[in-house]
Amino acid sequence: MSQPIRPLDGITVISLEHAIAAPFCTRQLADLGARVIKVERPGSGDFARGYDERVNGLASHFVWTNRSKESLALDLKQDIAGDILGQLMEQADVLVQNLAPGAAARLGLSFEQLHERFPRLIVCDISGYGAGGPYEQKKAYDLLIQSEGGFLSVTGGPGEDGMAKAGNSIADIAAGMYAYTGVLSAVLLREKTGIGSHVEVSMLESLVEWMNYPLYYAYEGAPPPPRAGAAHATIYPYGPFPVGDGSTVMLGLQNEREWQLFCQHVLIRPELADDDRFSANFKRVANRDALRALIIEAFAPLSFDTVIQRLDQASIANAKVNDMQGVWEHPQLKARDRWRRIDTAAGSVPSLLPPATSNAFAPRMGPVPALGEHSENILAELGLTHERIQQLRASGVI
Repeated sequence: MSQPIRPLDGITVISLEHAIAAPFCTRQLADLGARVIKVERPGSGDFARGYDERVNGLASHFVWTNRSKESLALDLKQDIAGDILGQLMEQADVLVQNLAPGAAARLGLSFEQLHERFPRLIVCDISGYGAGGPYEQKKAYDLLIQSEGGFLSVTGGPGEDGMAKAGNSIADIAAGMYAYTGVLSAVLLREKTGIGSHVEVSMLESLVEWMNYPLYYAYEGAPPPPRAGAAHATIYPYGPFPVGDGSTVMLGLQNEREWQLFCQHVLIRPELADDDRFSANFKRVANRDALRALIIEAFAPLSFDTVIQRLDQASIANAKVNDMQGVWEHPQLKARDRWRRIDTAAGSVPSLLPPATSNAFAPRMGPVPALGEHSENILAELGLTHERIQQLRASGVI
């Protein structure tokens, strides 16, 4: 039985990418069937290849964001590389790049330069701060954008020294997601107009979009949400609580009906439901220390399973505080068969299916490429002879 057509079958993406934002964008395009040709520097490649060696000697970031791609090693500083790249652009639909500010334009790869030659080409530029403005040329790494975007001011524990970064690259991920959806919208638009368009995504603006709740909470100079550790800053009780057997339960209440049920069936203290200190969410937030002490007191003689049972019976949202091994072994992911095996140069590894499941097609779950693994095949497709390809290899072009 043949594989049903995928949404981006027949779409070719050229990517000048490194780190996370652009690779995460293009990996998701590959999931949907696009052919993604990843152009990398000969010898070293995407510098994310060297972040660590935790996946059988390969880098964890790289394995995550680069499945289903082809790797073309190409030294863009050599003149002949520009000719090769131009030939690729002639048959490409999308160019995605997150080079240093100004680097694409210096290589002749700005949207304006490319649009004149390839009017159907979609160009997606990902940067830290976007074109123009006083920050255009600043280096932008994930932690720096978390800082500039206000994320650190509301994340972590209380006190001046309590700030904490997110445990993963949320600014990169946000930019990669907006680039992905931006490219998809540009592909749809081209179906209507026949003309390629320019998609521009900045990490700062992507993360600030995600910060709109705390921004509006602090509207017109109002106090911002305080840093509250793993608890919610403005809803309570909503966060982690210790249990008598030494474990921790995460729970969350969203409304007054749940507060009544929580007091009656979990704390077994129905009189607290009408306690004036706790009779509305804003009061519970203001008196969170007193309420936390009462919850800890109620949980002290109980086991984790007993607390979870009470919470489930009262329809109160709850969760385990899993570590990474707990996520690898998560029973829900196993029950829904969400893991597949993909090939790498260091053997096969598990890989999570894309979260958006379709009944119409299966996502591509192809290998993670070795550096330059597909160079010869790609150049042969462009008409270069074996002898010419070997000359390019000898001169360091590929």
